[in-house]
This record gives sequence, C-alpha cells and structure tokens, in this order.
Amino acid sequence: MPEPIEGVTFHDEDWYAEELGDRHYVDCDFHRVDLTEATSRGASFVGCTFGDVRFNVSRHTDSAFTRCTFIRCNLFEAEFTGCKFIGSTFDRCDLRPLTVTGGDWSFVTLAGADLRGARFAGVRMRETDLAGADLTGATVSGSDLSDAQWRGTRLTRADLRGSDLTGLDPTAVQRTGTIVDVGQAMALAQALGFDVRA
Repeated sequence: MPEPIEGVTFHDEDWYAEELGDRHYVDCDFHRVDLTEATSRGASFVGCTFGDVRFNVSRHTDSAFTRCTFIRCNLFEAEFTGCKFIGSTFDRCDLRPLTVTGGDWSFVTLAGADLRGARFAGVRMRETDLAGADLTGATVSGSDLSDAQWRGTRLTRADLRGSDLTGLDPTAVQRTGTIVDVGQAMALAQALGFDVRA
C-alpha cells in the first residue's frame, strides 16, 4: 500500500481516463473532479467526500470507498467489481445505469436513489438503506440483502432471484411484477402469515 494522501482538497481537476492504480486517499475532498473513463485497481478512499464528481463510464476493481459521501455525483455506466462501499452515503446522485459485481455494500445509504435498471450480482448488502429507492426493472441477484431497509421501495419488475430477502415486508414495498424464486416466494408468504405446506 502506498503512502496515504490525507486531508487534501481537489477542485475542478481533469482526471479523464486517469489510471488511479492503487492510490490511497484518507479524509480527502473531491469537488467537480472529472473521473470519466478513469480506472482503479486496489485503490482506497476512506472517509472522503465527492461533490459533483463525474464517474461516467469509469471502471473500478477491488477498490474501496469506505465511509465516503457522494453528493450530486454522476455514475452513468460506471462499473464496480469486487469493491467495498461499507458505510458510504449517496445523496442526489445519478446512478443509472450502474453495474456492481461482487464486493461489499453493507450499511450503505441509498435512500430515495434512482436505481432503475441497475445490476447488482453477488453483492453483500446487509442493512443497506433502500427506503424510497426506485429499483424498477433492476436486477439484484445472488446478493445478501438481509435486514435491508425497504420502506416505500419500488420493486416493480425487479429481479431478486437468489438474494437473501430476510427482513423484507412485502406490504411495505411496491411489488407489481417483482421476480422471485420459489424459496423466496415461500419465505415472503410466511412473512404475510400464510402457513405454507407441500
């Protein structure tokens, strides 16, 4: 791990297509930085704030964005593979279409986020706040969504097959056309008080 860059503020910088490699930032602020088509592998951002930052079409692998705050950022077609976002918050960000494969997004705040058409596969999302989020047409497969906050979430036509939905109250979400597998259907029926028997 390289020496960390701590407490630095970056303003209006052009990092277009920058290769971030394994850089390590702690408690840094990024404002109006252009990270369009940037790439990272093994980079680490801890306790950083991103304001009006463009992550458009950027690619990140095995990188960490822990306890970070994203405000009005654009993540159009951004991809995150094996990345950690534990404890981070997204506020008024453009997250469409977002692709996340693997990694840990536990305790992330995505309340009210527009996640229509997003794709999450094999992601750990324990206790993630999805209250009021719009996952219409999204795919969240093989992911750990146990104890996530679902109040008012739109799951219309979302594909949740293979995900752990422990704690999901079907009556608290918009669920028209939501796709689940047989095991999930039984668990949701039991949550509604049905006695499911073969």
